[in-house]
Amino acid sequence: MSAVAALVGASALALAACSNSPANTPSDSASGSSSSSSSGPTGTVTVAEVNTFFSFNPNTSNGNVDINSKISLATSSNFWYIDDKLKVQKDTSFGTYTVDSEDPLTVTYTINDGVVWSDGKPVDNSDLLLAWAVESGYFNTKDHSFDYAGDTGTLGLTSFPKLGDDGRSITLTYSKPAADWEVSYSLQGMPPAHVVAEKAGLADSAALVDLMKGEPAGSDNKTSDQMAKVMDFWNTGFDSTTLPSDPSLYLSDGPFIVSDVQENQSVTMTVNDKYVGDHQPKVSEIIMRSIADSTSQVQALQNGEIDVAAPQSSADTLQALQGLTGVNVYTGYQLAYDHIDLTFNNGGPFDPATYGGDAKKAALVREAFLKTVPRQAILQAVVIPQKPDAEILNSQIFVPAQDGYAESVKNNGSDAFPGEPDIEGAKKLLQEAGVTSPTVSILYKPSNPNRVDDFTLISQSATKAGFKIKDDGDEKWGSRLGDGSYDSTIFGWINSGVGVSGVPQIFSTDGGGNFNGYSNSKVDSLASELLVTLDQSKQVSLEQQIDALVWGDYYGLPLYQSPGVVAVADRMKGVDTFNSNQNGVWWNTWDWSVSNG
Repeated sequence: MSAVAALVGASALALAACSNSPANTPSDSASGSSSSSSSGPTGTVTVAEVNTFFSFNPNTSNGNVDINSKISLATSSNFWYIDDKLKVQKDTSFGTYTVDSEDPLTVTYTINDGVVWSDGKPVDNSDLLLAWAVESGYFNTKDHSFDYAGDTGTLGLTSFPKLGDDGRSITLTYSKPAADWEVSYSLQGMPPAHVVAEKAGLADSAALVDLMKGEPAGSDNKTSDQMAKVMDFWNTGFDSTTLPSDPSLYLSDGPFIVSDVQENQSVTMTVNDKYVGDHQPKVSEIIMRSIADSTSQVQALQNGEIDVAAPQSSADTLQALQGLTGVNVYTGYQLAYDHIDLTFNNGGPFDPATYGGDAKKAALVREAFLKTVPRQAILQAVVIPQKPDAEILNSQIFVPAQDGYAESVKNNGSDAFPGEPDIEGAKKLLQEAGVTSPTVSILYKPSNPNRVDDFTLISQSATKAGFKIKDDGDEKWGSRLGDGSYDSTIFGWINSGVGVSGVPQIFSTDGGGNFNGYSNSKVDSLASELLVTLDQSKQVSLEQQIDALVWGDYYGLPLYQSPGVVAVADRMKGVDTFNSNQNGVWWNTWDWSVSNG
């Protein structure tokens, strides 16, 4: 797994923000193309995506959905980015980072002189310090915290940073080796510090720096009223389904800036004339259109209304796209998987508290429910028509092409849950638990046909074993994750393909992507060890141990690795491969161009 995962609404999870931020991400207008010109960027690229935009901060637990992260890729800058070969590339036109010492690990980040936000204010050490505060969890307390979607374990190894006298640099010193040090500190999609300061009632960004210098570390300390205001605004102040009337809420330090948002329909980005980096755009405008229906995406591409289609992959959709003329189609497996998770802490059928703290009884009910999940039938309905050689996914940590998958599957206990449901076994487990007809509410996205298939097949099977299934399909599923209002959820994680911090992000007790209240002290200990383990073979061993523990706790079930498809009109250049991670085609918007014809 990667540095940070993201949610996917239509295809599988982030593993919530890589915009190049959280390791895992949950996911579920006509293009006015014109000839390029040496005089500057020209033409419009229109991209169809499945999900709808709703936040200018993709780094929060709520905002960490794939499409929010993709918009941030075009509108913000960072010290590094991940290319389509899943390699970390430095952007020295934004800034530099150097390892000053390996023992202790000490790294200095410096933003280049002249780098500014779109309002003309410099990107400076207040932005650097705020990003560190969010990603380290340094100030988080039991009462108040930055609602960061990623894992804070890596930057949590650093002490309070040293700020450079130049006003544009920060030095981080680690107490232990850090496997993900290069990808855990990121400014990608981070809101401007001077805006957060102003909205929290501070005089300016310098006052925010002074506040953080004087604020004690979190843990058992009480958050000051002023820091609480900073946290609260960072957590929610940049959420919007329309273009805010206040332009400070959508500033950019990247090649493009958002110029229009049509609620649940489209996001338009134009060239940011304050951008000074190397990633200068070739097109003058990008339009992201939200088109959930795959058939409508195919038709829009055929009609010349869009240049790129990134639909929910299915056999019918793939066949339709391949039948179009003047279109290039790219396919592959995503670094994503669909899964069903059970909620451990909501007073529902899978929560020990429901049975007076009887953990064994709750585990029996969880095991019973999972035995009803018809994973082979789900695979047959969703994936086999596209990938005839596809197999059930039998790991919570690895996908089949990764080192460690086969060995983990041999030992993680997944063989107790074969593709066919065990209805009689489930009935016996419920009887042993002394639980009759438990009600299970299942949250999923009802406009996603794959998730509808998943839900329908699971519901039909579980009912046979005596479970009562409540259909909790909700288009706003992403904003409900972690609120305890459901007993089970079906969604996807998609990740960046780099690093290991996506594992603690999801499975650690305090992980930013732990939406189901799962807690195992052994998993927490192994995840902490993983973050400071540099040897890749040892990393794999630790992940395999975590995989087995998660299966043994009846956490949920992985269903399948998600196939993906992207189709690109001939008139567009800059997209010529299938990118398997959460960035999709958006990783290099500066290379996009269009021409007539």
